[in-house]
Amino acid sequence: MSKAKPSMDWEGIKAEVHRRKMTFTELAVRHGMHPSLIRKVKSATLYEAQAVLAAFIDQKPEDLWPDRYPRKTSAIFDSAKWGPAEGQKTLRPADMVAA
Repeated sequence: MSKAKPSMDWEGIKAEVHRRKMTFTELAVRHGMHPSLIRKVKSATLYEAQAVLAAFIDQKPEDLWPDRYPRKTSAIFDSAKWGPAEGQKTLRPADMVAA
């Protein structure tokens, strides 16, 4: 299985933002984010910042960072469906003699 290639590399993204007379800092501030947040998108998965940056350059975040999508969600253990985990306390009453 081959990995999908991004539609633009980081240097291309930076160049497009600058062609549109904007900086990462100004773009973040205009969207109510911390000034350095959009610069961190290169090395960190920040979905809100990725969406702002992608929308600004008329791209989809999924096309710019295909390895980060679809978004991974944490699974919640459903004990009603799967039963209690081995580490969970049992529902037996306490053994008063041993206590």
